[in-house]
Amino acid sequence: MYRVKPQMIRTKKSRPFHARFMLFKRLIFIFIVIISFVSFFRTFKGGLNITKQEITKLISPNKYNYNNGKKWPQLAMKGGDPYIRALMRTISASESNYPRPYHVVYTGKNVSNLSKHPDWCITIVSGPNKGNCTTAAGRYQMLTNTWHLMAKRYHPQRGRFMFWESYSFEPKYQDAVVHGWLSDRKYWKADIPGLLRRGKLDRVLRLLSGTWTSLGYGIETNSMSKNLPRVYREVLENELSLSRDNFYQKNEQSLIVEYFPKDVDNGVVEKALRTLDYQLILQPTVVADMPSNSIWFGSAVSIKEVKLVAEKLISSGVNIKAIRPFNKKVEFSDLLIRVGADPEVKNRPSLTLEDVREKYSFTRDY
Repeated sequence: MYRVKPQMIRTKKSRPFHARFMLFKRLIFIFIVIISFVSFFRTFKGGLNITKQEITKLISPNKYNYNNGKKWPQLAMKGGDPYIRALMRTISASESNYPRPYHVVYTGKNVSNLSKHPDWCITIVSGPNKGNCTTAAGRYQMLTNTWHLMAKRYHPQRGRFMFWESYSFEPKYQDAVVHGWLSDRKYWKADIPGLLRRGKLDRVLRLLSGTWTSLGYGIETNSMSKNLPRVYREVLENELSLSRDNFYQKNEQSLIVEYFPKDVDNGVVEKALRTLDYQLILQPTVVADMPSNSIWFGSAVSIKEVKLVAEKLISSGVNIKAIRPFNKKVEFSDLLIRVGADPEVKNRPSLTLEDVREKYSFTRDY
């Protein structure tokens, strides 16, 4: 008879340190999840926590001097393309025509907190989208989703926590994002700055009406829609004036060439002028249906410089018919050469290279 040896039952030694470590890891994980969850809602759902004090009637003191005495408020951002800046002011004339456009939400009330997009959903009370909810906010009435998509591309300063990014909705950042967006040729499949320089505002407004539906070609026109071309002309003149002021202050001793682009020039004039070593400023077209035929120049421009511009244009095939000093002193004209169209000389014969080279001076009669 065999003797059965009793089996020894091995018991696991308790490992209190390991258990405590695993518990600590779980607590850390839970803490991170909670913080991330809170951060997510603070970033993307912050509008749900807006207090009544933050949504106020448009009687709050304006801490930004947007108007600066002008009918159509200046932008908060500095710099940028004057044509895009003018377009942005035109869009806001229709979308957010209020004293504090950067703070406005749908229905014309104000949000005081611009640390992020308000994301405050308000029921639409009229129009084709009546009954739906809109989160449109700010000077350009951007929806929450649109803001986050475009801010991800164009916002100059981002806040980040874990996997989520936040974007300040402060006035200068609203401007910066929209300026970058409108300047993006790939996104729009069109050169908006170039179209504006050629006087194609109507085409640009059509292009943008799917995004901003109050621009005259969308589904929600308003009382301002028909006036937008006039508004654009006014603000463009202002933006170009500011741009010239800034430029001339920096370049008081530099020669400037101004040109008025138009389709009938077929790009020849601008191409020729860009080969010269002068600062070129493009101005809104005044005489759109007549090719450029004249050169004007200021009192401080040398004859050599006038001839250089004239010879370059004539050799490029441009029919120049008059070269004259300015009739009267105009602002910033001393060191200015202007190329444009003059209906009064359209029947004159075109000047040749020999005509220009043999001249020692140019008068008002030339």
